Amino acid sequence: MKLTKEMLDGVRHMEGFPKGADEDIIALSDPPYYTACPNPFINDFIKKYGTFYDEEKDDYHCEPYTADVSEGKNDPIYNAHSYHTKVPHKAIMRYILHYTKPGDIVFDGFCGTGMTGVAASMCGNPDKDFKLKIEEEARREGKKVEWGARRAILCDLSPAATFIAYNYNTPVDVEQFEKEARRILEEVEKECGWMYETIHTIDGVPQVDIHGKPVKGRINYTVWSDVFICPNCSGEIIFWDAAVDKESGKVMDEFNCPHCNAKVNKKNLEKAWVTKYDKTINETIRQVKQVPVLINYSVGRTRYEKAPDKFDIELIEKIEEMDIPYWYPRDRMPEGDESRRNDRFGITHVHHFYTKRNLWILSAIYNKFKNINQEFLAKLLFTSQLINISKLNRFRFNVSFPYNPLSGTLYISSMISESNVIVAYLNKIDRLTKIKTLGSYTIITSQSSVALSNICSNSIDYIFTDPPFGDNLMYSELNFLWEAWIGVFTDNESEAIVNNAQHKGLSEYKELMEKCFCEMYRILKPGRWITVEFHNSKNSVWNSIQEAILKAGFVIAGAKTLDKQQGSFKQVTTTKATKQDLIISAYKPRDSFIQGFLKKAGTEESAWDYIRQHLEKLPVTVEHKGRLEVIPERQAYLLYDSMIAFHIQKGASIPMGAADFYAGLKQRFPERDGMYFLPDQVIIYDKKRMEMELNDQISFLILDEKTAIQWLRRELEKMPQTYQELQPKFLQELHQMKHEKLPELLDLLEENFLQDEKGRWYVPDPSKQSDLEKLREKNLLKEFEEYKNSTGRLKVFRTEAIRAGFKKCWKDKDYATIVKIGDRLPESILQEESSILMYYDNAITRMGEDHV
Repeated sequence: MKLTKEMLDGVRHMEGFPKGADEDIIALSDPPYYTACPNPFINDFIKKYGTFYDEEKDDYHCEPYTADVSEGKNDPIYNAHSYHTKVPHKAIMRYILHYTKPGDIVFDGFCGTGMTGVAASMCGNPDKDFKLKIEEEARREGKKVEWGARRAILCDLSPAATFIAYNYNTPVDVEQFEKEARRILEEVEKECGWMYETIHTIDGVPQVDIHGKPVKGRINYTVWSDVFICPNCSGEIIFWDAAVDKESGKVMDEFNCPHCNAKVNKKNLEKAWVTKYDKTINETIRQVKQVPVLINYSVGRTRYEKAPDKFDIELIEKIEEMDIPYWYPRDRMPEGDESRRNDRFGITHVHHFYTKRNLWILSAIYNKFKNINQEFLAKLLFTSQLINISKLNRFRFNVSFPYNPLSGTLYISSMISESNVIVAYLNKIDRLTKIKTLGSYTIITSQSSVALSNICSNSIDYIFTDPPFGDNLMYSELNFLWEAWIGVFTDNESEAIVNNAQHKGLSEYKELMEKCFCEMYRILKPGRWITVEFHNSKNSVWNSIQEAILKAGFVIAGAKTLDKQQGSFKQVTTTKATKQDLIISAYKPRDSFIQGFLKKAGTEESAWDYIRQHLEKLPVTVEHKGRLEVIPERQAYLLYDSMIAFHIQKGASIPMGAADFYAGLKQRFPERDGMYFLPDQVIIYDKKRMEMELNDQISFLILDEKTAIQWLRRELEKMPQTYQELQPKFLQELHQMKHEKLPELLDLLEENFLQDEKGRWYVPDPSKQSDLEKLREKNLLKEFEEYKNSTGRLKVFRTEAIRAGFKKCWKDKDYATIVKIGDRLPESILQEESSILMYYDNAITRMGEDHV
């Protein structure tokens, strides 16, 4: 098939259409399976391979995936091409095998390098060890693995990402490619190899062969060092010479000026500068001065090191004076804190990120690769080393791996390693040729996930995605070095990140993520699952992702953290700690349930209808190391939170208070170990419970009033306890938030629990708990009234009073008060308290206007 300019005109209006000439977009594409723009062939792909959704005939049922996942990154496929963040394809395979059948269509809206596509196809051809491992795990659980390839639709805003993904997911003649690539590198070696020559010296003495000619070695890498100016004597200080202990490999914080012996440190030194004319951009430029200080080279198979001598300096000067005869990118780095972080050092354009020598050889390779039969894979090989052979490659002592850029940044160190370009590509060929694909099981589109109009509704069987992490990574800025070489650039207007240069804060990020998840909700078949893999150390970003998922219509069935050190999951029992990778499991409710819910919304019946269908989606048992795990999502307080969230997202009033809800749970559903089940589920749980012990040691931090009450409930459900018994344990778990006006422990006990004749506190039965809750709610609302009548920012407050007040305002449809009080809360608290954020955002929506 062909991608024509007329077809481009048909998708040019779509969000995320890349920047670049039509000719370059068409040249980078390989229709129908890959287009470097919104792909117009996707619906044809779905019609050919997908299955029509009919709720009456649909018998799909699947619990969320709960097993431990630990798949390493030392895999040829994973390491074939670097990227800022990747999930190992074998980890994704586990989810795909669990949620789908062979032939199903999987979607990833933030595909990066396309590992979801690799995983989908590899389900049809797993490596032997992995297959045995998965089948043994399934056998222990009494399950059967359905091997067979799945289809995948991959989407990413970045043309660099989708280009890499295309090559990962496209079959190639590896042997033929390897021959051609090695032939071209040999040509470049013959033409440009003289640039990596150095004279072999031992103890500073040049070595000669039997004919009396100098013995020459081939440079592996050259270390360059920043030069500073001494504030005392104005002499130049070569950082390598003055600050580096060559024996230990350590960089000293303080060191002496070699001229005046003054004690200095890097922080109080000015950099030395050089001024030169840049022919590429026809401008005089000023850059930080760097000089070569160490050469690592080989003679035969033996490696040596030396300080640069006269021959080496003259060779570098000769190259600097010559003109590069090939094309290379001349683009100005785009606006952005990351992309222009090196402006202050005079590194302003793409070609500045390379030494003249490496830029020359790169451009020679690029020019010759254009004539190779398998040009796409050649470009993948080319882009795979663009970062490693740039000035981003830090020199680090005692690190055997030669390429050490600081991941996720464009940071240039005070000591860089200029690696041999030809050697780098020869080494990479071996890795690329180990990539195996099964055929065209994947179709790839370059566009934003905020608008997926080229994908029909209810057509996708499963979604696995790894979205942007707030302000962790500036993808479009980081990808610019790759995209400058391939000639097609990201349009970052709809890039879902927090970025000052793009004028995007947390609210803009959340809005974009919500649009993305709304589209994913639309295209996913009802009753099916989405898995969101996410990493961010900021609670506010974590809550924004959860809020975006919920507002799109999904129901979150569970969230877990992936402990990478131990390779095991730990249940998330609070939204306050997200320093590890998070796995969110959510589902799209069936249409019939939503329609029935909307008819009864706000009634007790709607609450219990929701709980029944939600319990059906939750795992019945979770096993870990031979023991059963507590499933927090089946506990009363999280079921209540989930019910409230669903009602609010659907614009319905909250049908009952917590006490009435807890009492209703006990009346309607079997309870085991503090968890609630459907009648058919409890039979399965009881059988497992007879076979295995329960691990109920869930870590629980006391951060605010809500978590304090939950902690007390868990403690008192074990046995009644006195204040004196509770108090030391309470203090041990207390990690109070700065803003939280937390009541004293005795007040918490009096407001929420009852005391027996022996002075021991216990959890009241539902009838008495309802009276306690009404009294407590009255006190909380009284405090909320004080907040309403005060002015200015709220700095210290009871979060539970805010929740109770917002709940009442929602019931009374007093959305303006919710917004007014929300605006007076600290921004960090508003964004980090998920339930408060939920009320606030939905109140703004209900007011029917944008709120600033």
